Amino acid sequence: MSSFFYLEAEETARNHSFLKELEAYCNSKKKQAYVVSRPLGDTRYNYAQRDSIVVLMPQQKISFIDFAGESSIFDEFVDDFLEDLGSLSDKYKYKDVIGRPRSWRDDLIAKYATSVSVGDLIAETGIVDSRRQRVCELLISLLTGSINDVEKVKADIPDTLLDRVKQKILLFDGDQTRFIYQRPEHSPIRIQGLSGTGKTELLLHKLKDLYVGTTASRIAFTCHNRILADSMRRRIPDFFNFMKVEQQIAWEENLWCMHAWGGFSNIHSGTYRYICHFYGIQFFPFGAVGSFDAACKAALEAISFKSSDEYAFDFMLIDESQDFPESFFDLCCKVTHDTVYIAGDIFQSIFDDAPRTVDSDYLLSKCYRTDPKTLMFAHALGMGLFEPRKLRWLDDDQWKACGYIVEKVNSGGTYRLKREPLRRFEDIDRENVSSVELVKVPTPFYTEATAEIVRLIRQIRENNPTVFPDDIGVIFLDSGQAVYRVADELEQVVPREFGFDVNKAYESKRREKGTLFISNRNNVKGLEFPFVICVCARIQFSPSYRNALYMTLTRSFVQTYLVLSGDSNASLFPFIEPGLQTINGRGYIEVAVPSENERAQIKTGIKYATAAESFFDFLNGIFNEINVLPVHREAMTDLVKKLVGEDFDRENVSEIVAFNYKKLLEREK
Repeated sequence: MSSFFYLEAEETARNHSFLKELEAYCNSKKKQAYVVSRPLGDTRYNYAQRDSIVVLMPQQKISFIDFAGESSIFDEFVDDFLEDLGSLSDKYKYKDVIGRPRSWRDDLIAKYATSVSVGDLIAETGIVDSRRQRVCELLISLLTGSINDVEKVKADIPDTLLDRVKQKILLFDGDQTRFIYQRPEHSPIRIQGLSGTGKTELLLHKLKDLYVGTTASRIAFTCHNRILADSMRRRIPDFFNFMKVEQQIAWEENLWCMHAWGGFSNIHSGTYRYICHFYGIQFFPFGAVGSFDAACKAALEAISFKSSDEYAFDFMLIDESQDFPESFFDLCCKVTHDTVYIAGDIFQSIFDDAPRTVDSDYLLSKCYRTDPKTLMFAHALGMGLFEPRKLRWLDDDQWKACGYIVEKVNSGGTYRLKREPLRRFEDIDRENVSSVELVKVPTPFYTEATAEIVRLIRQIRENNPTVFPDDIGVIFLDSGQAVYRVADELEQVVPREFGFDVNKAYESKRREKGTLFISNRNNVKGLEFPFVICVCARIQFSPSYRNALYMTLTRSFVQTYLVLSGDSNASLFPFIEPGLQTINGRGYIEVAVPSENERAQIKTGIKYATAAESFFDFLNGIFNEINVLPVHREAMTDLVKKLVGEDFDRENVSEIVAFNYKKLLEREK
C-alpha cells in the first residue's frame, strides 16, 4: 500500500472492491485516506460490527459505510463510535476548540447504509468551508493518533504566513501510521527517511505504544549523540503527558534513555555501558579500544562466549542510525528479547565518505517539515548535483523511493527531479517568497558576517511580526575561533538591537525557550525552526561537509538563508545560482547525468522492502490455487483467522485451507 492510503479495517469479500477503488483514487489524485473500524492508538475502543468501515479524508466528511445491510446494528455502531470520538476530543482538550459532537455531527458526518462508489462518496461529502475543514482534520487526527497541540493549531484560520505554517494540522501518512501500529514480523525493523519525515516523532509514538501496551517491559531509547539523548530524556515525559499516558515513568527500571557509549562511573550513562554491566563483561571507555565499532565487537564476542539466555531489554529504539557501525545494531539485537527499531536519515547515510547500501523496512519519502523547494536545493547541494563533478547518484527507482518524480529529457542525458507539494504548504501563497535565499558576504567574511546576520534577523522580524526569538536558528558550518568570535558578538548585539536573549547551544548543550538559538553544526540534529540562517565561509567538497550542509539547510520549515563568502565561493555560484533559480521558477532540479564510469564510483545503494500484500489478497491467492468456491471463502477466512490469525506462512495456511475445505465439501455431500 502507498503512503496515501492506510487500511486498518478488515478487508472482506464485501468491501474488497470499494477499498481497491479508493486506494487507486488516492494514488492517482495524491489524496490521503484512512480506512478504520475503530479509533487507532487506544485498545479500549472495539466494536462488534464487522462489515462497517469509517473513511477519513481531509476536506471530506467522516463517512461511515455499512456493507452488511443491517441498519439497526450499523446505527448503533455509528452512535458508539461518535460517542468515543467525543470522549477522545475531551481527553485531548479538543472539545474547547471544536465543541461537543452535536455542534459538528450534522455538518461533518456522512452515513451510507449500503455500499457506495468512491466517485459518489467524494462528490457527496466534500467540505467547502475552511473552518469546517480544519475541524474535520482535527477529528481525523484524534482517530489516527496523530495528536496535535490544539492550543497551537486551533480551528480558526491565522492571517500571517508564519502562523499559517505553524498552525497547519499535521496528520501521519499511510507509511508513518503503519510503522506505529503494524505488528512487526521480524527484528530489527529499519526505518529510513529524509530529514523532516518525522522519524523521531514516530519513535516517540512507538515508544509510547510499547510502554503502555506491554506490561513491565524493559525499553531502551538510544542515539549516538549525548546532546540529543539528553534532549530526548527531557522530551519523553513531556510527550507522555501530552499523550495522556497515565503510567508513571520508571526510569532505569522499565525505561532508559541514554546515548550509545557511556562512562565507567554510571552504569546508566550509555547503552553499551549498561550492556557491559548487565552481562558482567569488560567495559572499554572512550579512547581505550580504538573505536566504538571495536568496543561493540568485543562486547558481542564476550556475550556469545558466556552463552547467556538473559536479555538486557525487551525493546530498543535507535535514532540517528547513520551515526553507528553495524556492530552496534548486532549487539543491540543480541541483547533485546523482542524487537529493535532502527531509524536513520537515508541521505545522511549516503553522504558517508564511502558509498554504502542502506537497508529499510519502512522508507519515508515525504518530508513534512521542510518546503519541497528547500529540500530539493539541500539535496542538490549535498550531492553535488549542480556541479560538473557529482558526489552521489541514485538509480531511477531509488530516486522515486526517496520521493522524487523522475523526468528524462535530452535522450535521457538530463534528469528533471521534482517533488509533490506538501499539505503543510498546499493552501499557502508563497509566490513572492523564496524558501531559500543565497546571501553573499564580502571579504573579510567573518568580519562582515555579524552585520549581515543582524540584518537578516531584522528582515525576518519586519516580514513576520509574530516571530519569537526561538523561531530563529543561527547555525555555523565551520569551526575555529573566528566562528566563536562572531557568536560572541551576536550575544552582545542581538539583545541590544532586538531585546532577544541569546542561547549559544554549543555551550548550553540544549535548546532554551524564548531565546535566539546559535550553534555549530554538531548540536542541531532533531531540531527545527521556522527560520534558519546557515553560515559558512566556503562550501567544501567533502561528503561529510556536504552532509552537514544538507542537514542544516533542512532545519527550517519557512525559510533558509545561506550566508556565504562571495569571494571564496566564486567558482561555485555559476552552478548553484542557476540551479536554485530552476528549482524556484520551475519546481524541479535539472541535472546532467554522470557518465557510466562516474556513476560506478559514486553510486549509492538503497534497499527497501516492497509493499506487502494484504492478508485478504494473500488468502485469496491460496483459495484460487485450491479452487475454493466463492460461496465458501468467507467461512474459510474466518476459520483460518480463528486457527492461526493473520499468518503469512504460505505452506502452513495452504495446508489448513486444503484440509478443512476438503472436510467442508465432504459434509455437504
